[in-house]
Amino acid sequence: MEKTRTPKNIFVQGAISPEKIAKSIANHSTKTDIGGHSIFLGQVRADGKEGGKVYAIDYTAYEEMALEKAFEIREAIFKKYPLTCMHIYHSLGEVKTGEICLFVFTSSKHRKAAMDACEELVERIKKELPIWGKELIDNEQSVWKENT
Repeated sequence: MEKTRTPKNIFVQGAISPEKIAKSIANHSTKTDIGGHSIFLGQVRADGKEGGKVYAIDYTAYEEMALEKAFEIREAIFKKYPLTCMHIYHSLGEVKTGEICLFVFTSSKHRKAAMDACEELVERIKKELPIWGKELIDNEQSVWKENT
């Protein structure tokens, strides 16, 4: 009988803490069939904008739709690659420059599958999930960010 996967909440309020990332990595030390992990950390940049510099991004999402789409993407990636596990965390709310807003973690028996899956997962998250970021600029303006 095939194991049924259920949608997981990928959202974290505010920045994703280094402690959360470290704990997630540490939790895999007992899974001795894993030979490789691939991790992507998205960090907020202090981009220069007209009249100022970005000091934070305020993330919002159409949460229900984003969770359904994230589940669909997870299932497709699990079918395409021989992964042992996969984790996705994305911030909502304000995340300051230098802080982590996206944490994607894939694991497999062999590194290539983990790395390829992680890269595809990040690209699909950026393109397909209804998540928006408003760049907060130190001149008290804001600009909606475009994913590239």
